[in-house]
Amino acid sequence: MAHYRAPDSKREQFRRYLEKTGVVDSLTSVLVALYEQPEKPNNALEFVKQHLNSAGQSTADSEALQQEVIDLRQRCARLVEENKELKSKLNEPEDGASTEN
Repeated sequence: MAHYRAPDSKREQFRRYLEKTGVVDSLTSVLVALYEQPEKPNNALEFVKQHLNSAGQSTADSEALQQEVIDLRQRCARLVEENKELKSKLNEPEDGASTEN
């Protein structure tokens, strides 16, 4: 029984694609983390899934996103205060308002 094997050039292209897109590095780091576990998890596949999800974002990305959230919350609070001030100004009777005919 003969096994189908992709031509070497296609295999090499696919390997370069995986390296270029960071798949090889991510898989390697997750497998190394699994290897370095003092007590191996009962479900290795679940371990890999969880660590692949967390490997998608770098610490710098997480910090940048956290800072953006803080900035946006502060901006939202300022806009809420500004909105309250503007609404109160609308509800105040105008000083010196005269009714001319």
